[in-house]
Amino acid sequence: MSLIDAGLRGALIALLLLLAAVFAPQWRHPRHAALVRVALALLLSLAVQALSASPWAEYGLSCAAQAPGIGVSLAISVLFWLFAHAVFDDDFRLRAWHAALWGAVVLFGSGVCWWRADWAVPGFALMRALPLGFSLLALVAVARPWRADLVERRRRWRAVVVAGGALYAVVMVGLRLGSDDGRLGAPAALGDVAMMLALVAWVAWQLLQPRPAGFWDEQLRPAAPAAAPAPQPPAADPQDEALAAALARHMGEARGYAQEGLSLATLAAQLGAPEYRLRRVINQRLGHRNFNAFVNGCRLAEARRRLADPAQAQLPVLSIALDVGFGSIGPFNRAFKAETGLTPTEFRQKTLAES
Repeated sequence: MSLIDAGLRGALIALLLLLAAVFAPQWRHPRHAALVRVALALLLSLAVQALSASPWAEYGLSCAAQAPGIGVSLAISVLFWLFAHAVFDDDFRLRAWHAALWGAVVLFGSGVCWWRADWAVPGFALMRALPLGFSLLALVAVARPWRADLVERRRRWRAVVVAGGALYAVVMVGLRLGSDDGRLGAPAALGDVAMMLALVAWVAWQLLQPRPAGFWDEQLRPAAPAAAPAPQPPAADPQDEALAAALARHMGEARGYAQEGLSLATLAAQLGAPEYRLRRVINQRLGHRNFNAFVNGCRLAEARRRLADPAQAQLPVLSIALDVGFGSIGPFNRAFKAETGLTPTEFRQKTLAES
């Protein structure tokens, strides 16, 4: 059994390092840098955990020698939470406090050998609670924006994160709680590495498949004209064409965006279209990845037009915010400044002065 365990761990570490090598050149990607950096930290931490959780390390090394690996392994739960945000939240940005939180958990786990007797019980309780807590936070980050996500492939990945990563964390905490000394026996350690290898292998298979649009499935740039006429693209779906036209009328002339709390399901019902078709039209034809961002874009465009109108210079900003569909002034101000770099009042003053 020990040889099987060692073989599986070697394969897992090799696969993790392969994925890290694939991600590394994307370190400074203009759009996905945060995701790449979190993914690299997660992959390397999992490699450390695969080594430190082996029976050889847990039973053959002193506590002091194991301490750094324990700290890094414990902090994987923080990286998993950040990874969930980075994958499923287009507005996610890494902050200094994220790194500080990860470092604090590493230090806490690394200090396990030096806990005094009166700290041991609460310390070990916290060690078991942290993975569960961050797994729950990751589930919230994955599930909460699911209905607004317009990227079909990413929507399917949510189920993998929920069923895979979070389930793995819960199972491993349960196995360690069920052991007498908190360490994994040979059968449990073998199950641990087999489960992790299966999950990582599936992710690698999904990520490393060749795709015409590149690693990130981004739109291809138009190719240079060839000497021979290129084949014509397939005709657009007539139902999608009709739905796109109806959507433009509804969100333009009918001001459908002005409904507070507008959801994809509500808009689909108003247009008499299936949700999946409306999601596809907004994502693939209009280029939006998130439904709420699409609606807020419509609202902010109308707000900018009205703030720049001299005839409405005396109309309060709050009235405009409410009229375009925002429920209160706070979210409107934050969304407006995020898009323009100015508050609504600053934008109005600057635009009217220039006109």
